[in-house]
Amino acid sequence: MNPTTHTFATVGALVMAIAVALGAFGAHALRDRVVADLLVVWQTAVQYHVYHALGLFVVAGVAFLLPENSGVRLSGWLMTAGIVLFSGSLYVLVLTGVRWLGAVTPLGGTALIAAWLLLAWSVWRA
Repeated sequence: MNPTTHTFATVGALVMAIAVALGAFGAHALRDRVVADLLVVWQTAVQYHVYHALGLFVVAGVAFLLPENSGVRLSGWLMTAGIVLFSGSLYVLVLTGVRWLGAVTPLGGTALIAAWLLLAWSVWRA
């Protein structure tokens, strides 16, 4: 297995495990502690977290097929950063009530979009 495939399959599995744990935490521990609007925010964070954890497996699969493609590798790191910035900022917002973190969320969304576009471009150009 090439290093990029190995890295993003591993990161994808770890990120997915964290997503499942945070989803369960939100469903059980936060249910009676935060208002319904914030539970929706938590759910959005978990959904995007899961989708993009799966996306890291897509990156790993493409990296298996295109092991020397630096765009594929960069798309994986952008996706990882996007998960942290997008979902992470929403998790922290819900847990702390710090509203300015909402300004970080679009940066994460932009990183996720860029990751998918770069992956598509890398495959197209291969």
